[in-house]
Amino acid sequence: MKNEIKSSKKQIVKRSWAEPYKMKMVELLTMTDRPHRLKAIKQAGYNTFLLRSEDVYIDLLTDSGTSAMSDQQWAGMMLGDESYAGSRNFFKLEKTIQKCYGYKYIIPTHQGRGAENILSKILIKKGDIIPGNMYFTTTRLHQELAGGTFVDVIVDEAHDPVSEFPFKGNVDMAKLQAIVKKYGAKRIPYVCIATNVNMAGGQPMSMDNLRKLRAFTKKLGIKVIHDMTRVAENAYFIQQREKGYDKKSIREIVFEICSYTDGATMSAKKDALVNIGGFLALNDWDAFEEARNLVVVYEGLHTYGGLAGRDMEAMSIGIEESLSDNHMRARVGQVEYLGRLMESYGIPIVKPIGGHGIFVDAKQFLPHIPQDQFPAQTLAAEVYLDSGVRTMERGIVSAGRKSNGENYFPKLELVRFTIPRRVYTQAHMDVIAESVYSVYQRREKIKGLKMVYEPKYLRFFQAKFEKLV
Repeated sequence: MKNEIKSSKKQIVKRSWAEPYKMKMVELLTMTDRPHRLKAIKQAGYNTFLLRSEDVYIDLLTDSGTSAMSDQQWAGMMLGDESYAGSRNFFKLEKTIQKCYGYKYIIPTHQGRGAENILSKILIKKGDIIPGNMYFTTTRLHQELAGGTFVDVIVDEAHDPVSEFPFKGNVDMAKLQAIVKKYGAKRIPYVCIATNVNMAGGQPMSMDNLRKLRAFTKKLGIKVIHDMTRVAENAYFIQQREKGYDKKSIREIVFEICSYTDGATMSAKKDALVNIGGFLALNDWDAFEEARNLVVVYEGLHTYGGLAGRDMEAMSIGIEESLSDNHMRARVGQVEYLGRLMESYGIPIVKPIGGHGIFVDAKQFLPHIPQDQFPAQTLAAEVYLDSGVRTMERGIVSAGRKSNGENYFPKLELVRFTIPRRVYTQAHMDVIAESVYSVYQRREKIKGLKMVYEPKYLRFFQAKFEKLV
């Protein structure tokens, strides 16, 4: 990290950082051998989502709901008010969100996709166009089911895994202007922006880009809706990379980010350090009132939205903890440590290193496997087979199909090594990197996959594959 001291010889010496917590409880992991893992991955159809957790050693499938909660959060769980209506935990959560993020009206949901569902139903009508800084799987599907069409307006650098551009999550304003000119502002209910773009490799937006986006959309009366799942990680990169923000706290930067948007969907299972939960936040009363009516249909009463009181209490505490500079320095620092290790082994990864995980470029790792033979899916299965480390595919399988049935062929074909917050140690990172290097050494012998089962929606969760011979 950036902690430095001057030695007696006036040389700059970098100092190590350590996690800002100590362990109070441990969960024992399962160690398996290769024959066991071979049987497990075959039974799972070479889909890491279908593995049993008991067959996994180090689980990097996702950072969603997999964080370790603090002693304060666990203590807060004992303060759950499980009243059906008007739980005091809801009012604490509402106050915390208003204070930390600045949004006016809050609707709790069971997780982020619950908020996406309600948002899409209230704001999108058939034929609408929704520009966004790269698609996300559930977000795009909810938009399509509501009759809209997603259009990617992210900067070109986001599709280039070796580009060192520091803000690959930025909206390309020229692309957005062209979309408005083509379709008209009335067909665009909102621009959907994600802070720390998942599918691009955990890449941030700059504050300057957000300000320009806000100014442009305000003139046209177009809303900006914020997927704020990893907003604190985005704030960290602004603090480290953008001029004028190095003296500002994560808390201050997060509040400013949110101020340039009209509402947000949040999967609190990421930044907010809880195992379940999310919310929809809005500044417009009319939209809020409609959403408040729908949450009763799809989630639960507007003061619990599918959550127990104890979960809302843990979320309130987790939001506060997520805005700590020390926490975020260690969180992103662990990801960076793994990324630097992989680079030292010559593993092709997305650059710059992102916020929530390392994204290995499967096209470069397995160049002999064509994209329609699922190189990222193949690599994820091979890493599991080597060491019991579970990762996930972010490529052609995740991209899914177009409305005409043809596959999307994304430029990025990635395997995501997603780091849960406050869970693993530096030694685990060493084991992970060594496993990837072991696979890399025998990469030329690896063969691709064919898909033998495909569900209707979000196929990456349940699709099954077989090895090509």
